[in-house]
Amino acid sequence: MSQNRQDFVLAADTGPTAMVFGAGILPAGYWFDEHRHPQHQIAWAGRGVIGIDIGANHWVLPPTRALWIPGGIAHRTGTTAGADMRGIFVEPDRCPALFATPTLLSVSALLRELFDHMTSRQLSDEGRTRAEAMVFDLLEPVEVIPIGAPLPTDQRARVVAQALLDDPADDRTLAEWGTHAAASSRTLARAFRAETGMTFAQWRTQIRLAASLTPLADGIPVTRIAARVGYRSASAYVAAFRRAVGTSPGQYFARRPPAL
Repeated sequence: MSQNRQDFVLAADTGPTAMVFGAGILPAGYWFDEHRHPQHQIAWAGRGVIGIDIGANHWVLPPTRALWIPGGIAHRTGTTAGADMRGIFVEPDRCPALFATPTLLSVSALLRELFDHMTSRQLSDEGRTRAEAMVFDLLEPVEVIPIGAPLPTDQRARVVAQALLDDPADDRTLAEWGTHAAASSRTLARAFRAETGMTFAQWRTQIRLAASLTPLADGIPVTRIAARVGYRSASAYVAAFRRAVGTSPGQYFARRPPAL
């Protein structure tokens, strides 16, 4: 692990309440090793953008979004450009039944203020219990399909996959990739379908959309993002995003909070 990370500090003991808040500054490029814990977690960054990997699925979270991670699920969290992260840990036996699977959440201005309010060590147990009840009432899921794709294990297909992870805009056909990977296009096509559950075209779309999330969260214009990840126009990128995720790129990261 990075030696530059500010260690997470618990802002409040559980006592009779459900939530414990951890806070820490993650430097650019820092990622926690994959881990799991019995508590549920609400992963959120008050400033900056964090990413979370769970299996093949990838979420990118600006301050308007959080991710509910059910207890016991292995996950990996980090940041590309640095973030002020909050780890909100919820005791399963002290909270209402919420989400059985990882779920993207909308963070309204009120919920953001509550998260900050609950980091105070001055709150009484009664005040913290009331604030927690409001938080649970305000947790609003965002109905989107997770973005991501597993990597193939076949070494020839893996060469192609890694090259596309490095440069999602590379538009070579599978036949052209076959020359690069010393395999026929048919062999590569079979490997992608058998080992990722997707056709090569579907897999590449997922990789391109995943690569677009961080610049999208950073507010980079869609026209620039589209070219960066391999689409010839903004409209083609938006259409692919909507088909795969169920919403538009603008709606995915809507309701940005005001600058602090």
